[in-house]
Amino acid sequence: MNTQRHLKPHWDIFCVVVDNYGDIGVTWRLAKQLVDEHQISVVLWVDDLHSFGHILPSLNPNLPVQYFNGIKIIHWNNTNIIAFEPGQVLIEAFACELPSTVINSLITLKDKQLSQPIWLNLEYLSAETWVDGCHGLPSLQANGLKKWFYFPGFTDNTGGLLREQPISKMVTQWQTENKKQLLFTQLGLTNIDDDDIVISVFSYETPALESLLNHFAQNDTKVHFLVPKGRSLFTLLPLLDCAFDLKLSQVQPGSQYHYQNAIVHVLPMTDQQGYDQLLWSCDINIVRGEDSFLRAQWAGKPFIWHIYPQEDDYHFEKLNAFLDKYCQQWPPALAVSYRNLVTAFNEGEREKCTQRLHELDLQQQSLQDLAQNWAQSAINETDLTSRLVQFIKSR
Repeated sequence: MNTQRHLKPHWDIFCVVVDNYGDIGVTWRLAKQLVDEHQISVVLWVDDLHSFGHILPSLNPNLPVQYFNGIKIIHWNNTNIIAFEPGQVLIEAFACELPSTVINSLITLKDKQLSQPIWLNLEYLSAETWVDGCHGLPSLQANGLKKWFYFPGFTDNTGGLLREQPISKMVTQWQTENKKQLLFTQLGLTNIDDDDIVISVFSYETPALESLLNHFAQNDTKVHFLVPKGRSLFTLLPLLDCAFDLKLSQVQPGSQYHYQNAIVHVLPMTDQQGYDQLLWSCDINIVRGEDSFLRAQWAGKPFIWHIYPQEDDYHFEKLNAFLDKYCQQWPPALAVSYRNLVTAFNEGEREKCTQRLHELDLQQQSLQDLAQNWAQSAINETDLTSRLVQFIKSR
């Protein structure tokens, strides 16, 4: 008779870092929430500790095993999984391919008729309608093992959205008490006034950023672009006269570059709490991937999602599915203008992006109100982590 005593009392989460911060960002938040809110022991296997270190600065990329937030973090490579001892749940994040040693250990348990961990594939977040029908379905593998598909999503028929229980109160308190100036001071941004426009930029490379900078640089109000050293800054540097001859490697956090009535500030990479606070403090957020995309929604501020490009432009299907939900209750004309802007930004169309920005110039307060409304309405009664725990219990 199968019993759980043959399994270690923990959950294993495997993550392959694909987009530097998106994949590991989601799995790290999930692991922390499992520990903090559900008292579940977690072992997080990560193949790239250097990228992980950007959002967890105290992480030592040279240590194969270390502990943070009550989570055991193991640098995943082919040599340290030989003695893999599975826990009660095994999560492969975003269809990463598990090592053969791990699969073989599961097959051994099956052949010996011992308890096997519940094996889940945690999929990418999508608002597409087909997700409702695929969430929670089992998949029998050729080796006889069973894997379950777990889809995050925006409806009650999906796995829900990743968020901490107190996130809404945290954002409200931060913004009500106007703590943004405290954060700006900590970042060395001492020349930002309360009435200035502040835009955070965390995108992929795109010519659309040039349109964004050119548009806001002509604003009567001073505009600050807060950009971490990386892909977004690589796009913007050639526009900045004083930085024209600089290479990205020569630019240091803390640097400031003036462009007409705009100032581009180069930020250091920060941990997840610091990035959340940055999103809460800015007037507009440009985000990418999955983790920052979802965190921008909880911030309740207008944002542009630069979605990860996929073959055959399939990412536009995912983008439009989200915009269908996000703009569903909006005034029709405003919804069209916003959708056109986000689409133009993702297409990298400079002229279209500029035109759409002009259309929205007088709509900032409306966009702000709608973003706050969405942040409240998108918080379902049960978050992803709680639904995930219930899903495991039901199996």
